Amino acid sequence: MDFHVLTLFPDMIRSGLMNSIIGRAIEEGILNLNAVNIRDYTNSKHGKTDDYPYGGGAGMVMQAQPIYDAFMAVTEGLDYTPRVIHLTPQGRVFDQQAAKELAIEKGLVFLCGHYEGIDERVIEEIVTDEFSIGDFIVTGGEMPAMLMIDAIARMIPGVLHNSESADDDSFGDGLLEFPQYSRPEVWNGRRVPPILLSGDHAKVDAWRREQSLIRTAERRPDLLPKAHISPKERMFIEKYLANKSES
Repeated sequence: MDFHVLTLFPDMIRSGLMNSIIGRAIEEGILNLNAVNIRDYTNSKHGKTDDYPYGGGAGMVMQAQPIYDAFMAVTEGLDYTPRVIHLTPQGRVFDQQAAKELAIEKGLVFLCGHYEGIDERVIEEIVTDEFSIGDFIVTGGEMPAMLMIDAIARMIPGVLHNSESADDDSFGDGLLEFPQYSRPEVWNGRRVPPILLSGDHAKVDAWRREQSLIRTAERRPDLLPKAHISPKERMFIEKYLANKSES
């Protein structure tokens, strides 16, 4: 899969993604990362990519021309039409379902804004999707783009060496992940749950499923309506919460 990032800070993108699992997948040729410096496409001899907003107001606005030319340079050699994602607080909130939807694409283009925003005309011209990572403001679109790329890349076959890892992650089936433990068996007076030492894989799987249900009910009950759970599991959650409220 190809990830193209239109940005004023390409080194930030490269240094943030060329590590760990995503970096390994890039080195193995499973993913391709193309961080494009928008400044390389400005007509300004001083490398300017922004100007004052029409109508007045504080701050600067990224200009349409360098963004559009950078986009055209990226897409002219492609044999497919990529979806173009603008990172903005006004977009759809990115979640695991969105990651799965985007992971089937052949390639994606991310547009990272800065300052007071981007000239609306180029957004209307090239953008197909707008996404937000939450109801807060960050300096630019680079960190949201990297978060999205990381989440999307994990859905692509071959990126995770253990094929079950993505399925077990939080939100893999709409639930939070169960608690994890490692050696030693006793740490700081706290003991690993005995069921995990039993060697009975069926009982371990059942315990982990229960823990995922409990954690989600306690910490993120808003996820339950869309989670992949059976009627029996919904009854378990209702009984657990009722018992907890009585105690």
